[in-house]
Amino acid sequence: MEFNHYSVLLEETIENLNVRPGGIYVDGTLGGGGHAYEVCKRLQGQGRFIGIDQDADAICAASERLKEYGDLVTIVRSNYCNMRQVLKEQGVEKVDGIVLDLGVSSFQLDTPERGFTYRSEDAPLDMRMDDRQTLTAKDIINEYSEMELFRIIRDYGEDKFAKNIAKHIVNARKKEPILTTGQLNEIIRAAIPMKMQVTGGHPSKRTYQAIRIELNRELDVLRDTLDEMIELLNEDGRICIITFHSLEDRIVKTIFKKNENPCTCPTNFPVCVCGKVSKGRVISRKPILPTQEELEANSRSKSAKLRVFERQ
Repeated sequence: MEFNHYSVLLEETIENLNVRPGGIYVDGTLGGGGHAYEVCKRLQGQGRFIGIDQDADAICAASERLKEYGDLVTIVRSNYCNMRQVLKEQGVEKVDGIVLDLGVSSFQLDTPERGFTYRSEDAPLDMRMDDRQTLTAKDIINEYSEMELFRIIRDYGEDKFAKNIAKHIVNARKKEPILTTGQLNEIIRAAIPMKMQVTGGHPSKRTYQAIRIELNRELDVLRDTLDEMIELLNEDGRICIITFHSLEDRIVKTIFKKNENPCTCPTNFPVCVCGKVSKGRVISRKPILPTQEELEANSRSKSAKLRVFERQ
């Protein structure tokens, strides 16, 4: 199956990245190489581009898409949480720009055997971004305690029926293992009132999001790595991050703000004595959203938000 992925907020991201010929740029979630291609085009045969992704299919697709740029491009299979180490291995200490597109790719959603989508009724419960990982969604569903399931569905799925969904999952797996998306969908439907299913979208959406986030440690990786990525930027370098749900967006907004104004002194102090110095400025005071034209072209972009930070 061809790796297809619509690069959300493409023009807005590239414009805000402010690509300079001769610079060094990193895409930590390379995907099919859509953002990467536009970056490489603007390097004008100079500088360097380094792409990172943990998905083997994405690595293959991006390698093919970017092959015309030859030695300008280096592609590494890894998680972006390892960005500093990846750059060190490439002899790079600082970069001029970083892109993260935190969404699940169209390819991942449209390939049933990857188990990311609740729209398939006969797919294995997988959801791994990196198939070298042994833990799968099936393991979480069948082995986590009821309290653990409740916690992740409540916290990562923000589902008001989290307690009931967790209870139904545990009761169902006592009878037989839950192995497919169809089985899980049926269990979730039984746990949510019918009137909410009519008006609230697909009943499984929030639970699938929660399991995927837990399995791939998505929020932990973002939270633990963002400060370090800002440190990797040269002066005037920018980091552009596209998020797709409020949990991610909140982390990005908070950490960007903290890096702009890290002072911890009480507000009534006449001067700062904590010694914490700003690392830059937030370019996007409000998140940048898709245009109406993009929303009409790709419905999956409707929840996308772009935030930008510039190093000083």
